[in-house]
Amino acid sequence: MSSGPLTMGMRRLAIFDPAHGHQPMHSADGRYSIVFNGAIYNFLALRTELEAAGFRFSTHCDTEVLLAAYVHWGVGALDRLRGMYAFAVWDSVERELVIARDPFGIKPLYYLRENGRLLFASELNALFASGVVRREIDPSSTLEYLAWFAVPAPRTIYRGVMSLRPGEYAVLRDDVLTIASSWTFNRPSSGTVCSTQAEFNGELRHRLEDTIRAHVAADVPVGAFLSGGLDSAVITGLMTKVSGSRLKTFSIEFEERAFSEGEAAGETARFLGTDHHPFVLTGRRVAADINRILDSLDHPSGDGINTYYASLAARDGGVTVVLSGLGGDELFGGYPSFKVLPKLKRWLPAWWSLPAFVRAAVVSRLRRGGVQQRKLADFLEHARTLQELGALQRRVFTIPAQATLLSPDARAQLRNRYTPFHPQLPLLSRELAGQPDLQAISAWELRTYMADVLLHDSDVMSMRHSIELRVPFIDRTFIEWLWHQPAHFKFTPHHPKAALEDAVGDMLPPLLRGRKKKGFTLPFAVWMKRELRPFLEDCYSESSLGRSGLFDAAAARERWRGFLESDDPREWSRVWSLAILIQFVNRRSA
Repeated sequence: MSSGPLTMGMRRLAIFDPAHGHQPMHSADGRYSIVFNGAIYNFLALRTELEAAGFRFSTHCDTEVLLAAYVHWGVGALDRLRGMYAFAVWDSVERELVIARDPFGIKPLYYLRENGRLLFASELNALFASGVVRREIDPSSTLEYLAWFAVPAPRTIYRGVMSLRPGEYAVLRDDVLTIASSWTFNRPSSGTVCSTQAEFNGELRHRLEDTIRAHVAADVPVGAFLSGGLDSAVITGLMTKVSGSRLKTFSIEFEERAFSEGEAAGETARFLGTDHHPFVLTGRRVAADINRILDSLDHPSGDGINTYYASLAARDGGVTVVLSGLGGDELFGGYPSFKVLPKLKRWLPAWWSLPAFVRAAVVSRLRRGGVQQRKLADFLEHARTLQELGALQRRVFTIPAQATLLSPDARAQLRNRYTPFHPQLPLLSRELAGQPDLQAISAWELRTYMADVLLHDSDVMSMRHSIELRVPFIDRTFIEWLWHQPAHFKFTPHHPKAALEDAVGDMLPPLLRGRKKKGFTLPFAVWMKRELRPFLEDCYSESSLGRSGLFDAAAARERWRGFLESDDPREWSRVWSLAILIQFVNRRSA
């Protein structure tokens, strides 16, 4: 559609009222128009409220309700939305455009200001389809990718192309673009604060059932990803209880038994009575599909391949919406950071009281060690507070390693761009002032690895197969309640996620009760030395590394040779993610 200076379009994955709700959608008087990617889970409640205010509806979809909510409340509607979204609303009378992204960044939203124009889209590839956006790699963004294996918002891998941060919205009026935040972690409490562990566990169960009811709402078939771990089992068990019907579940299994959770997933599926569909993924299959997978990426990422195949299995299994257990670790202390960072915080005052030459000698020695020692060196060299520890926690390559991997020309160009901390540090430090340690670490995990990597890759890879992936743990209503509950009810160091287990214990198979977290890891360390080795040899060849002019060929090849000769189980991810960056840059520079 075109209206004055604006042109908008939309390719819809119809979830609510598939026969109607076509986009762009317009208000009854034609003044407002909307395009919307995502789902508003409380749209029926909002519809009832809006009908009482005099609005009338001609469809049964959430898009029409979202548009009416904006017409009625303006940007104040953002405070009432429960869902995942990237949307744009055009006011043809005021000639004002508003674009908005959900509070946790489940849906991306990109934009570009150039030559007096604003271009925006919920996929980077849609911007390039306009024919006016250049696929020009930003060298400084490659530096950020090497640090975080993602380019954190508001930047992207492409020069000039920006991203709204989670919870931000932008208003374009009179050719002035203003960006503001609609949600922060320091919001007031939503609901009462529990006074006992038993009260908390009971309320947690109620709140979990509530978020599941919201997330299973759809006019198309809904299924679940079931990995074999606790978080996906909780989601699947609650879905089974809430829906009252047999659920389709999907899992990824491997021939390499040391990595596969197939038995645990199968046992959980039998316990819950689901119609289970395991997908056996091999290194041969990934090697055969690697070019298709790379073509799916709009941003470089070493993650997401599991979601690519799980979504393929879901599509072949006949569902359109899939629920995932993403977010359980971030909210209930499932990562090592919840134990490690508070301990380091307690030692920091004593550490910084040591003479500088002693600290330098310790850090230098740690730098020569393995992955864990180098990570500790980063903490000790740079961090003085818990916030700074959080801003370093997900760092991958150190500053010296970053510099080594770049070509001399790129190194000289970027010599003033090196910084040890995640770019969210100034914003999150203000939001998290006075928050308990658990809350601060949880926020850092949600705003960094979750938003930058997990949610982005899940969206890209699921949409590649026309699957809508939903994340019930990452729900605004649920998190606003959980955020203000006492930390010791949610997390105990000796038994992470005990509260989550207790709240839903009646629907978990015995093998999951008290089970140590395993973590879902693909057998890349094995495949990269076998089936994927030809692909990687090509990535790390002299011709490949020299094509973009960004990389130091000798240093990158040394990384690859070091991996082949090493048994370090953590090094594979660095070598693989660097290879993806090399391939991504080469393909876009061709």
